Amino acid sequence: MSKRSILAIVRQPALVLPSLIFPLFFAALGTSSFGRATALPGFPQVDSFLDFSLAGSVVQGVLFGSVTGGTALATDIELGFFDRLLATPTSRVSILLGRLAGAAAFGAAQALFFTVVLLPFGVSIKAGVAGVAVIVVSGALTAMAIGGFTAAMALRTGSSEAVQGSFPLLFIALFFSSAFFPRQNMDGAYKAVADANPISYLVEGIRGLTIEGFTAANVAKALLVPVGIGVASVALALRALRSRLAAR
Repeated sequence: MSKRSILAIVRQPALVLPSLIFPLFFAALGTSSFGRATALPGFPQVDSFLDFSLAGSVVQGVLFGSVTGGTALATDIELGFFDRLLATPTSRVSILLGRLAGAAAFGAAQALFFTVVLLPFGVSIKAGVAGVAVIVVSGALTAMAIGGFTAAMALRTGSSEAVQGSFPLLFIALFFSSAFFPRQNMDGAYKAVADANPISYLVEGIRGLTIEGFTAANVAKALLVPVGIGVASVALALRALRSRLAAR
């Protein structure tokens, strides 16, 4: 099931290219437009705004790419392939976990892609190779965590359009975080929302590995935040799977 999920991504580049191209576009736009923001009081010490942007680009790409797995699962339900899988002796849970494993593999590939592509443009990762490895693992865990929510939506609705409709919600969650601007330079309601948004801490963990170095605090935020989100999302997806199986 995992192999099928990965092959489906590889064979449909039109579905995944936007999640690779748009984060790079935002990184380029942000660097050219807000490069001088690094001189603001309280702004993290960075060599360039591009260093600051890497974490946001990784998380943005992974969040948007995670919708693909949920959409594919909903399409399987719409076309009847999901029912045919249930007629086989395969584990019911593997149908869901296979999709999530495929999403995790794609998330890891995205994180590595953004890191490698931006390195020639001046990004420097203070945590070194070990930091890059943590960023890649964080991308995989984040993809699985968000994929759990989109899979739950697919199982509940059986509609690919409904899953694709979650994209604006992910967009809002990303922009009401510290993905594109540091929380210490925010104020008012925007800062309050960013403080309560777990994506802020995920981004800051990856950003810390990029601009500060390999520390326990940065690694913990980069890895434990998506694990915490994933526990909730996978539990929700498993519950949705049980509900769909009970309704058959």
